[in-house]
Amino acid sequence: MAKTAAPKTEDKTTGSKAATKAPAKRGTRTAAETQQIRDALDERLGELRDEYDQTVTEITEMQRDRLTDSAGDDQADTGTKTFEREQEISLANSILERVTQVERALERLDEGGYGWCERCGNPIPVERLAAFPSATLCVTCKQLEERR
Repeated sequence: MAKTAAPKTEDKTTGSKAATKAPAKRGTRTAAETQQIRDALDERLGELRDEYDQTVTEITEMQRDRLTDSAGDDQADTGTKTFEREQEISLANSILERVTQVERALERLDEGGYGWCERCGNPIPVERLAAFPSATLCVTCKQLEERR
């Protein structure tokens, strides 16, 4: 791939020419590409909602079983059951958070901001979006966030 030179602009005060970085263009996606992204996000959203519904159903069934099978439990048994229930609820909340992320990605797609970093405004690399379709930050901004 050949590199093209950045356009040069003349500084009126010094008369020198300097290369300027051309800003990235938003909205350069075709309708077919946008639909392909939407379809992938919709599919992922459906998978996550199904997973959430299944997890909630399993938690409900396990909770019902625990209530009928709690006779004679000592403190250790009660503590173990509480710990397990908290883990299950944490798992369900994690799935629900991913549902929210995908819903937000669909909103950004509708608004024209999908694929652009919410912090710096630079494009998010296609490879990152392929691995994590609901990404809102570019790699650099995400690394900065994780360091904090």
